[in-house]
Formats: sequence, C-alpha cells, structure tokens
Amino acid sequence: MIGNIGPLEIGIVLIIALVVFGPKRLPDLGHSLGKGIREFKGSVTGESDEPARVESVRVEARPVTTHRVEDTTPAPTQH
Repeated sequence: MIGNIGPLEIGIVLIIALVVFGPKRLPDLGHSLGKGIREFKGSVTGESDEPARVESVRVEARPVTTHRVEDTTPAPTQH
C-alpha cells in the first residue's frame, strides 16, 4: 500500500509540516517548492514558463540644481 495516498495521509503530512515549520514559513516553503518543481519540469522538457526578460537600460541622471544659472556670455554687439 505504498502507492495509495489518501486525504488522511495528506492531512497528517500537512499538520506535521505546520508544527515543524510554523505558520509563517509554510507559505514561503510552498512557493519555493512550486518554483523548484516548475524549474525542474522546464529543464527536463526544455520549455520555460517565464516571460522573456528585457534588460534595463541605465540612464545617467543629471543633478537637480536649486539655484538659477545665469548666462555669462557677452551679448553680441550691433554695428
């Protein structure tokens, strides 16, 4: 009867996991387990569930000035 897992056995395993890991870490463990299974499945089948990532472009920002900058070039002379 090793291959026959029913709802009672699943409930017992969930209760033991709740006692061992606590209610705060259990959702994180479930998320990590699901992500690991998806990555394993993707590596076996050669598929990926993740959308293609676009690399971000870094833009250099100019510092913001709080004072007024005056134009110091001389005015053109008229003849």
